[in-house]
Amino acid sequence: MTFATCDICDAHEDKLAGGTLAVLPPVFKSFGKRPKFSGPATTLKVFEDNVLVRSTLETAGNGHVLAIDGGGSLRCALVGGNLGVLAEKNGWAGIIVHGCIRDSEEINACNIGVRALATHPQRSVRKGIGDRNVRISVAGVAIDPGDWIYADADGVLVAREKLA
Repeated sequence: MTFATCDICDAHEDKLAGGTLAVLPPVFKSFGKRPKFSGPATTLKVFEDNVLVRSTLETAGNGHVLAIDGGGSLRCALVGGNLGVLAEKNGWAGIIVHGCIRDSEEINACNIGVRALATHPQRSVRKGIGDRNVRISVAGVAIDPGDWIYADADGVLVAREKLA
């Protein structure tokens, strides 16, 4: 994987100005063995309920990044160690969680990249409420299904098209 988010920003200042490239606010912590990952977005909109997260990660990821709009909740975790293992096994490049994860040591042992606001030991409810492959908002940035996500040590970018 040969990209750097800084280089993408420098090479595409016109897209940043035009809104077809955006930088997520620097509020995410990095987890997993892949500090750098990229891929097209698969989106979920859920709130304190991870049933759709599990069912999505049970499918073939094909190098996609699962972008989860969890409403920024800090009251429970949407992704845990078992889901990290599922994501790795099923070929997901990474997971962006606008919310919390748990089992961070287990996730750190997985060969995936994860960004989340924080860790929280409590699991979510399991009602199965939410939406898949809809426009979401993560930390104020819109992400549509198929947008490209680029994450490295310097930040997370959302692009309307593949750039690197």
